[in-house]
Amino acid sequence: MAQAIQKITLSAARDIPFNKLVLSQQNVRKIKAGVSIEDLAEDIAHRGLLTSLNVRPELDDDGNETGSYRIPAGGRRYRALERLVAQKRLAKTAGVPCIVSQGETLEVEDSLAENVQRVSLHPLDQFRAFQTLREQGLGEEEIAARFFVSVATVRQRLRLASVSPRLLDLYAEDEMTLEQIMAFSITNDHVRQEQVWDTISRSHSREPYYVRRLLTETAIRASDRRAVYVGIEAYEAAGGVTMRDLFEQDQGGWLQDPALLEQLVMEKLKADAEAIRISGGWKWVEAAFDFPYGHTSGLRRVYGEQAEMTEDELARYDATRAEYDKLDAKYAEANEYSEATEQELEELGSELDRLNDRPFVFDPQDIARGGVFVSLGASGEIKIERGFVRPEDEPQAEVDPSTDGGDGRADHGSALAVTGAAGGEDTQPDDEDEAIKPLPDRLVLDLTAARTVALRNALANNPVIAFIGVLHALVLKTFYVYGSDSCLEVTLQSARFSQTPGLGDTVWAKEIDQRHDGWGQDLPKDPNDLWDFLIKLDEVSRQALFAHCTSLSVNAVIEPWNKRARAIAHAEQLARSIGFDMVEAGWTSTADNYLGRVTKARILQAVREAKGDQAAELIGHLKKTDMAREAERLMTGSSWLPEPLRMMVEGGTIEHNAVGDTIGSDEGETIFEAQDLPVFLLDEPETSDDDTGDTEREIGGEHLAAAE
Repeated sequence: MAQAIQKITLSAARDIPFNKLVLSQQNVRKIKAGVSIEDLAEDIAHRGLLTSLNVRPELDDDGNETGSYRIPAGGRRYRALERLVAQKRLAKTAGVPCIVSQGETLEVEDSLAENVQRVSLHPLDQFRAFQTLREQGLGEEEIAARFFVSVATVRQRLRLASVSPRLLDLYAEDEMTLEQIMAFSITNDHVRQEQVWDTISRSHSREPYYVRRLLTETAIRASDRRAVYVGIEAYEAAGGVTMRDLFEQDQGGWLQDPALLEQLVMEKLKADAEAIRISGGWKWVEAAFDFPYGHTSGLRRVYGEQAEMTEDELARYDATRAEYDKLDAKYAEANEYSEATEQELEELGSELDRLNDRPFVFDPQDIARGGVFVSLGASGEIKIERGFVRPEDEPQAEVDPSTDGGDGRADHGSALAVTGAAGGEDTQPDDEDEAIKPLPDRLVLDLTAARTVALRNALANNPVIAFIGVLHALVLKTFYVYGSDSCLEVTLQSARFSQTPGLGDTVWAKEIDQRHDGWGQDLPKDPNDLWDFLIKLDEVSRQALFAHCTSLSVNAVIEPWNKRARAIAHAEQLARSIGFDMVEAGWTSTADNYLGRVTKARILQAVREAKGDQAAELIGHLKKTDMAREAERLMTGSSWLPEPLRMMVEGGTIEHNAVGDTIGSDEGETIFEAQDLPVFLLDEPETSDDDTGDTEREIGGEHLAAAE
């Protein structure tokens, strides 16, 4: 005979007056969590008590009910009701819906079960509920107020509506994480979302940051200098669309229409450049996002003079300076930090800087023939370079008819050429003619040749003046493109490197430009006054100016058609002598400067050398563009250098662990011959074409990378 199934009897529900309820000491919840008691009280006041309390009758010593009831489960709801009673918003005798337990289980067990068996609402269900409320007319602020969450939380959940329904279904089936879904929500393009998911679902990399990167690879960050210059408001007013990420710090989002942004930038840049030309009176102005490094080569630079302070400005400066010094001295003696004093000192310092930062005034003649370069700075500000004169705009110099043009070639021998007449036959003066005639050209040549040799000898015995003489020649060549000549036939060449993109934005190029402009402001405008200026200059400043001019002639570039083996070897000697190293100088490998410009095999080799085989295996399956970006991220903080940037050691080899350590020698310098140089200086340049370098064939399940 089959055993009868025992029927379950549920505990009865009844309303119990609030003043008959007391908290049980067996309630397991001891730590505050979730919605606060205050918020829960407001929710009960708004919509009533949605969940009954679990209670048990209070018994006396004889086992009889006392009329009071203990609450083992529902303590927070009781505290919320208690708050409403204290606020006189609920009567003490108001009936509270309760489930009266029959007491067959322990109180602590009931309390634990109620909390453990509860399942938090799935974020997707919360999103759909918020969406339903919004469709029924509730705003985001009202929804947030009713459920005691932030408006940002409501917007984040509602943002999931931008995700493809297919992806939401995958999330509901736990095939995707909430973080991944949130990453997909930055765009409304469902087709693109599904394409990205299909891509990453076949790979090992499914991290949210990688999803965001793929979705924004054709967009421009709002922090980009072009976006900062134009402004997001102007871009959106012109019809541009901005992607936003409500779940992460996105620095303003991503601009989805690069072409529109480029157009707006050029329109604004040209308008600003024209305004600068008109307001300043310049002859010409050129505007561009960037100018190649060395774009001012061959142009003469003129410098303005800072306007003098007016009497009022000078008086204000003196008063501000005195107030700053007094407050600073008083604060230095104080024992405690004062935010108010710090703020006041900062304001006084800003006022002093403003008074010192006066505009430069240019000569009207220089303005009439000069021009301005206008471009975008690294932070989105306008970069203005004023005072450049083109060769065709230079004033016509008066040519002395007696000046011998010559061929400009220098004679580096120990004696000057004196054979042959410089101007016609070498005729003897007519002793019978009493009139004084000009000296014969040949005689002048011979006499000045003798003086030159004697002057050479004298200069060799005066190192200080010899140094000034060379410095004079270098400064004339560096700062005075059309200045006076020097009697020293010393030449200086400076390669432009305009073919290398982004070189002008490096910290090294900026320091050179700042140093050059600083000297340009200090040097005399007339090159004929330069010698006296250098004579009066102190020794330290002379050496600094000499080093600056000399540095501009350094050329350690390896060209495909000219390996310049001996010059490169000398550059290594120069670098070792000054303790130079590219890692210490701040160079790091990025997708733009190296990783994105070599083959995949080279990228993996770099990661392997910098971070090990395991790091290289993480990105081996990616396409080249993604591989370069991931390699840049993995190699951040490493001191890896590609071969052309590594320091050569004695014997001509290059340190291949590439951690940027400079290996020196205590036995003096070594002269490098061409055959001692590394392979990359001797062999033909390898092909780095993307089509050939990225070719891969899959044979028998194994990936074979094309040989470089």
